[in-house]
This record gives sequence, C-alpha cells and structure tokens, in this order.
Amino acid sequence: MRSVTILGSTGSIGQNTIDLIKRAPDDYSVMALTGGRNLTRLAEDAIALRAEVAVTCYPECYEDLAGLLAGTGVRAAAGPEAVAEAAAMPADWTMSAIVGAAGLVPGMEVLRRGGTLALANKETLVTAGRLVMQTARDHGARILPVDSEHSAIFQALVGEDMGAVNRIIVTASGGAFRDWPIEDLANATLAQASSHPNWDMGQRITIDSASMFNKGLELIETREFFEVGPEKIEVIIHPESLIHALVGFDDGALMAHVGPPDMRHAIGYALHWPERRTLPVERLDLAKIGAMTFRAPDPARYPALALARRVMEEGGLMGAVFNAAKERALDRFIEGRIGFTDMAVVVERVMDKMSSSDGLQKATQDLDTVLDTDKLARLRADEAIAQTS
Repeated sequence: MRSVTILGSTGSIGQNTIDLIKRAPDDYSVMALTGGRNLTRLAEDAIALRAEVAVTCYPECYEDLAGLLAGTGVRAAAGPEAVAEAAAMPADWTMSAIVGAAGLVPGMEVLRRGGTLALANKETLVTAGRLVMQTARDHGARILPVDSEHSAIFQALVGEDMGAVNRIIVTASGGAFRDWPIEDLANATLAQASSHPNWDMGQRITIDSASMFNKGLELIETREFFEVGPEKIEVIIHPESLIHALVGFDDGALMAHVGPPDMRHAIGYALHWPERRTLPVERLDLAKIGAMTFRAPDPARYPALALARRVMEEGGLMGAVFNAAKERALDRFIEGRIGFTDMAVVVERVMDKMSSSDGLQKATQDLDTVLDTDKLARLRADEAIAQTS
C-alpha cells in the first residue's frame, strides 16, 4: 500500500486524483489533504479517505474545519505553515496541485525529504526551476510531471536519448477566444474568459488558457524540467486538444502523445508510474474524429507567449517576476478592475521595470530570494495596475 498526500485536494486536479484513489482504495493510504475555503469538500474527502490530517491554508478557517472533523479521527490544521508541515510528512507520493506560487514552498518540502512529487503546479518550476531541479538531485527526490503537455513529453521520451531531441512541440487549444476578432478581446468578460472549449478546469487556469499565459508558463516549465534550449521549444494551436505534445528527433521523426482531454490520464500515469494501469478515460475513435487541425499562434492575439520567451532569454529570477505579475493581474481582472488585454500590459510593464536590475540577473537562486522577488513583483504589478485602471 502506497501512502499519498494531496496538496490542493479541493481543486480540479486534486478532485481527479481523489477519483482515481477512490477506485482502488486498498492500494493507498492517505496521509494528508490540503485545500482552501471549500471546507465541506475538504472535510468530506478527508473522512472518506481516512486521512491523518486535513489542512486549510487559511488560519481563520481552523475552527470551522475542526468542527466538521470533530469525532472523525481526522486531525485539523490551518495556515501556510501547516500546509508545509503536511508536505513534509513521509508520504510515498505527493500530488502538488496548489494553484499559483503558493505551491512552491510545500513542493520544496517534499523534495527535501527525498519524496516523489507529482507536479501539477506550474509555478514551482517557473519561479525557481534551477533551484527545484537541483534540490531534487541533491536529495534523491523524483519529480513526475502532471501537466498534460509535460506528461506527454515525458512519455514520448521513454527509452529515448535526449541528445537526439531537436524540438519539443507543446500544443494549445487556443482557449475561449481563439476565433474571436482581435479587436473584441479588450471587451471580453470574466464569464466569457472562464469557459474553456475542451477542458474542465478551475476558473484561474481557464482564464490563463484564454490569454495563453498558461501556455507561457508551460514553455518555461518545459525548458526547466527537460533542460532544453528555448530555441527547441515550439507552440502550435490544436483546437481539438487530442495531441498533447510532440517530440521531434534528429532523424526527422515526431513522437506524439494522443489522448482525450481528461486530466486523469496524466494524473494516473504519475500515480502508477512506472507501471501503466487501466484508467477511466475515453478510448478515442479515430475514424469518428476523422481529422485533427493545427495552426500557428498569432503573436498579436497571444502576447503572453513572447513574454514567456523573454523570460527564458533573460533567465535569472525573471520567471518569478513573470508569474507574480501575472497572478496579480489575473486577480484584478477577476475583480473587474482591469480588462482582459490589460493583463499582458501589466506583466510587460513589470518585466520592463524589473529586468534592468542586475540583482535579478545575477542573484543566486535560493528560496528566500525567489520569495522576495515574488513579493516585489506583486508590488510593482499593483503600481502598473494603478496606471492601467
């Protein structure tokens, strides 16, 4: 029986992970579940899975969570420190599905104890890629990618020589506005941006898909995890979302990973690795599908892609700047304070302001420096937003 912890259990990735674990309850023991304000869901799952502890990241929610768990044998805890403590528990396998930069510290706790980290949190590698990968090497930890694109790349590389890889192609649905006239994007509403044409995801990642900031994060994540040059990483629009990534080799071959748009495939692959097991996902009928289409992304429609490439070119701590500014801009779009296209404007202004700092380019990438940079970038984003509003 494998012991597991799920960080971010109440979100879409966490819930899909729980779905798979509930299908084979004798195979797993759950050590910890963490979540946010959806206390009812968190408590119900912790009780059903007989978790040792359930943690909300919000300290003010402790009493309510403790009340929901009273008499169940599941311990309640609250606050960011408690989330990190849950990550430090000696689980065999830990899912990192916390949204945003908040997932970095708990993920590092898993790596420091030499655990297996199933990484669905893009921001961990975007903000501190070199630090994260070196920490994993130093402590004999293993990182298994859970993003559908990076899981696809990982699977396509099984048994292959990285030295023979000359391109990695990450696919993108194009999001909710892929066919909109560009001039209409500035007036896109929150409801429109929160509806994905193919995937069932949380609101924040769905909006990031519409703006392609999500894909920008994935470009950086690809560079950091697979340690390939940015010139070898490509993006292509694939509206059907059936091919999740392709790997190209020196001999001209392209290895594609094809599957339905269901995150349980990537989660299940990481959960069962190095084995493959039967998963409750659709079996594709290629004759019924008939055709798949592709097109190059329009730079004018998706400025986030150019900003992500700039991060890879400048290096240093620019990933932390990019992500923090993006998160802050997304917050303000959700609140209705800025428009959809203003998000990219804010991120570019913050990058312009902070890229001139020699400290960002030359600083040693340690956890405290990354977190300090994240805080400063959020302040700069607030300033840029004030100018935009």
